[in-house]
Amino acid sequence: MDLVCEKYKKTLAAGKARCQHATEYCKFRTSCMIHFLSREGELADVATSNDTPMIRLRFDKGKGLLPVVAQDSASREVLMVAYINEEALQKTLETGQAHYWSRSRKELWHKGATSGHVQHVEEVLVDCDEDCVLYLVRQDGGAACHTGFRSCFHRRIDGDVLTTIGEQVFDPKEVYGK
Repeated sequence: MDLVCEKYKKTLAAGKARCQHATEYCKFRTSCMIHFLSREGELADVATSNDTPMIRLRFDKGKGLLPVVAQDSASREVLMVAYINEEALQKTLETGQAHYWSRSRKELWHKGATSGHVQHVEEVLVDCDEDCVLYLVRQDGGAACHTGFRSCFHRRIDGDVLTTIGEQVFDPKEVYGK
């Protein structure tokens, strides 16, 4: 199978494909099929859906879902943990903005569609077992948590109580009307 480089429109043999893009070009370092290399340095198995290349992750392990950690790309602060299905990952890769799967609502959601606190995904990393993903993001609006805090991890266990250690950035009642 031949691959076509999105930037240079150059055809490369799959077994010999290596990224020639500058870091500043590739938002995710996974935006081009040339980046999808397996641990052995060979091209990973890929599937196509609507002519969009997609790497095969181990969605089967999580019954169609994988956990994804959203981490601030500059500070490395963990902002939130959510879940993705294949559609959410594909939307994220296509748009450069984080999309997740809501387990409670059973629907795809675009982070920040309601609040305006969009997550711009700068890099997507995959763990060694290919069953967990890390989004390195630039967070709009200063808050990732739906409760108004920068991070969902804004409380600490102190003995037998939870102590709030973060500051609320926005009032969720004003943003979500709830």
